[in-house]
Amino acid sequence: MLSLGAIAQDGAPASPYYDGFNFEQTGTALKNSLSTKITNTHVNELSYTPEVWEALKITDQDPDASNYVFLLYGYSDNVCPNNSSNDDYHRRRLKNDNGGDPNCEWNREHVYPQSLGNPELGQVGAGADAHHLRACDVDFNGDRANKKYNTGSGNAGNSGGGWYPGDEWKGDVARILMYMYLHYGEQCLPTNVVMGGTVPSDSNMPELLLQWNAEDPVSEHEDYRNTYLGNANNNYGQGNRNPFIDNPYLATLIWGGPVAQDRWAMASIEDYFTTNLSVYPNPATAHEVNIYSEVELEEIQLINLNGQIIQYIQQPKAESNTYTIENLPSGFYMLKVASDKNTAVKKVIVN
Repeated sequence: MLSLGAIAQDGAPASPYYDGFNFEQTGTALKNSLSTKITNTHVNELSYTPEVWEALKITDQDPDASNYVFLLYGYSDNVCPNNSSNDDYHRRRLKNDNGGDPNCEWNREHVYPQSLGNPELGQVGAGADAHHLRACDVDFNGDRANKKYNTGSGNAGNSGGGWYPGDEWKGDVARILMYMYLHYGEQCLPTNVVMGGTVPSDSNMPELLLQWNAEDPVSEHEDYRNTYLGNANNNYGQGNRNPFIDNPYLATLIWGGPVAQDRWAMASIEDYFTTNLSVYPNPATAHEVNIYSEVELEEIQLINLNGQIIQYIQQPKAESNTYTIENLPSGFYMLKVASDKNTAVKKVIVN
């Protein structure tokens, strides 16, 4: 059995899985390279029955009580049976109580609903990928059905005509859906299962997933299941990993948005100001770029390779911590921003 202490990803990319991978890439190039990586290393295709059942009994187990599994969306610490109205909302269930009985059994939740895939996911390929299948209470799974994910707060449940996965699970959901998008492409577009706006650089990536990815850091449970499934030598290992669990900051490098947890210190930057600054899309499209900063910016300079200032903006206006710079000529630039006594410089390419 894996030790949780042996699988933490803080500090450096998992070896040997990422050995030789080019992490100097950003944007679409990084997205495409990671897509190739997780697809080519998915060497073991699990059967939906019985292998996925058996895999979840291992990947979703509670490390403090190995005869239990964690239940996605769950939030009650009670355990079955307790003859109360919140039986459906448990966080844990006996791992061998799997099946379709709504009375204290758990089944397999498709975080990306089968019916919303294009084509439908079915029970092979994407439909049997254990990275996106999670143990879930039978009734709670039915309540979610194929509702799209939506904003919310607190515990899981219906929210604005959609479904909120809960504060504890929203990061898990975001990282799973980003993995499915990279692995299965057009079949598993995130916009088909998530409500709200999308990022400027990729009309298929909802802003909400980047927000959840940043707000809810990786748990030990995610690390455990990712490492088990990533080892093709395990009984139910697929051979591939979810890179957004390994390092949520990879999503920031690809799509921008709120700066997510950087488990590998990829930014290689000393001060808090620069670490929490994101420029996207990069390369820029539509001759504009967004700057996300958790502190208020006092000035922005766009400087070309000859050292000439192309744009200089004092006291720029932000919306939700995001500044938008427009009318950028095509070319390679240095973007210099300042706040109080702090400055930061980012490289920007405008196509």
